[in-house]
Amino acid sequence: MMKKENSKAPLIPSSNEPTRHPDYQDDEIDLRELFGIIWQGKWWIIAITFVFAVGSVIYSLSLPNIYKSEATLAPTEEASGGGLSQMAGQLGGLASLAGVNLGGKNADKTTIALEILKSRAFIKGFVEKYDILPELMAVEEWNRGSGIAFNNEIYNSNTKEWVREVEPPKQPEPSSWEYVKVFRNEMLEVIKDDTTGLVTIAVNHQSPEVAQQWVVWLIEEINNHMRERDIQEAKRSLKYLDKELQRTSLSDMQQVFYQLIEKQTQTIMLANVRPEYIFQTLDPAVVPEQKAKPSRTLICIISIFLGGLLSIGFVLVRGIFRKQDYAKTT
Repeated sequence: MMKKENSKAPLIPSSNEPTRHPDYQDDEIDLRELFGIIWQGKWWIIAITFVFAVGSVIYSLSLPNIYKSEATLAPTEEASGGGLSQMAGQLGGLASLAGVNLGGKNADKTTIALEILKSRAFIKGFVEKYDILPELMAVEEWNRGSGIAFNNEIYNSNTKEWVREVEPPKQPEPSSWEYVKVFRNEMLEVIKDDTTGLVTIAVNHQSPEVAQQWVVWLIEEINNHMRERDIQEAKRSLKYLDKELQRTSLSDMQQVFYQLIEKQTQTIMLANVRPEYIFQTLDPAVVPEQKAKPSRTLICIISIFLGGLLSIGFVLVRGIFRKQDYAKTT
């Protein structure tokens, strides 16, 4: 009797049963492994993040408070091309024939003044005139009750001597190369709004009184500098015009010289009577009551976030290497 063979057809997966990609399970396992590694190293993450948090708090508390005082200025009529500058434009052709440069609308005195304000020569003269080098380079802290405290390792406030230890070619007393760089890069802010033409001059300092006082002095000095600059130029022009007037006998040229002499005389007169020659103050500088920086909360948040990322990365790398070492031994 022959045995009947039961042939079984191959099983065909039901179309209703979802198919899973072979890599899907591996990805899921890897993801679980990563979370497992992170969970196993949670104490490392907590410890490293805690160290970053404590370090950020200590660092932020060690930073001194910086106060910012600022003033908003508007160019005067002379600086913006009106007044005598407009007259200079009208007489510019005649002045060129006479060999005198009157400037006019082509000379943007506001831009010139701002560039002078940030120049090395102006800052050097400003520091020397007001004798503010210790407040610029040797302040350690400021207290609302006692005022400025100087760093004794840099400057002896009793004897007014510089005692800092530096390597040659530097000297105990900071050179203009040093303090101009500090003043220009860390303390002085000059911003011009091209739309409105308004100018903002600000000073950052540990002392709010010093910051306010320096802004006032800077505005006064740049106005005085530009006034003296124009007065000297007008005097040189007058000297030349007087000499040329004596030489010419033509009535037309004499009339031209008289008009130019009148313009230069007006320049000197108005420059002497205008205290705010180039910039007029719209919003004066005041003593700030709140610090401008540092933002200690932001420093702590960024440090904690960075510490958390670095600690997770450390735990993952450590877990991967440990897994590889275990695979090699087995």
